[in-house]
Amino acid sequence: MESLDQDLFDFEMVKVGQKVTDFKMAAFQNDEIKDIHLSDFKGKWVVLVFYPADFTFVCPTELEDVAALYPQFQAAGAEVISVSTDTAFVHKAWHDTSDAIGKVDYLMGADPTGSVSQLFDVYIDEEGLALRGTFIIDPKGILKTAEIHDLGIGRSAAETLRKLNAAKFVYEHGDQVCPANWAPGADTLTPGLDLVGKI
Repeated sequence: MESLDQDLFDFEMVKVGQKVTDFKMAAFQNDEIKDIHLSDFKGKWVVLVFYPADFTFVCPTELEDVAALYPQFQAAGAEVISVSTDTAFVHKAWHDTSDAIGKVDYLMGADPTGSVSQLFDVYIDEEGLALRGTFIIDPKGILKTAEIHDLGIGRSAAETLRKLNAAKFVYEHGDQVCPANWAPGADTLTPGLDLVGKI
């Protein structure tokens, strides 16, 4: 990971296949606010779920959807961090008042300066909000998947979990790849000239 002494706003936007620069943010979890760094999770998979704002409409449906599958993300060796440009104190207030967000047990990251959102190219300058972006980072800190939606289009936690499992399989079996709609237990492919034109 890169040094935290650099100005976050000078970081280049990360692309799939690149190492993610270390970053720091406050986060709310289990009625506690604490500072976290990406490097705290070295050796684990990290799923970042950016969303526009607390106390909105589509956002709680997405975070509740992720919460329902959080044990499966954990079983796959991943930590989930939701991120918006609200403060951690607003996250706590939302968690305390919303039935849907009350189910969230994972970290809720706070990015009020927009620096982390900018790093992942989801920051909307004119609004100070983040687009709906989902990113999967491998145990070595390499960005493996990136999915960005417009504000009105909700995501599927089940699909994110499927992508995590596929990324994990490829990470652990470097000679094999996962075809469309692959799920754990399904057949994979071993790239080679013998497959060319036969799929």
